[in-house]
Amino acid sequence: MTIRDAAPSDADDVYRLLSGFVTSYGPNRAVFDDVTFPRIIETAADGRAEFLVAEQDSRVVGYLLALRMPTLFAGGTILELLELTVDAPVRGRGTGSALIRAAQARAWEAKDVEVTVPTRRAADFYRALGFHETAAYLKWSTM
Repeated sequence: MTIRDAAPSDADDVYRLLSGFVTSYGPNRAVFDDVTFPRIIETAADGRAEFLVAEQDSRVVGYLLALRMPTLFAGGTILELLELTVDAPVRGRGTGSALIRAAQARAWEAKDVEVTVPTRRAADFYRALGFHETAAYLKWSTM
């Protein structure tokens, strides 16, 4: 398995994975193709995000998206993991953990103060990777 930066050519595989990942929102392929995917590729290229894919046998089997945000409270940037998903047939084989470790290494290199992750369903997974609970995550939706 290889962990690498996402590329424009990964759009179909990432959309497939995204479609199986989301629970609160329904992905829109036109918006994905025309707006969100190119914007995230650009954001990652300039260092404001980490957008990684796991590739196995020339096929993308997982992805991770994390945004780098400047903060006052932490005295530097934090890297917030927003999306992590792995194809169901290969789950439990270390793909998600490898993506997280790669993001942690990138955070270390970028001198981010911390890596955070809001989660409802995967707290035990993140705890096993050294994360600990520090706060509740609340949201206000505009939709």
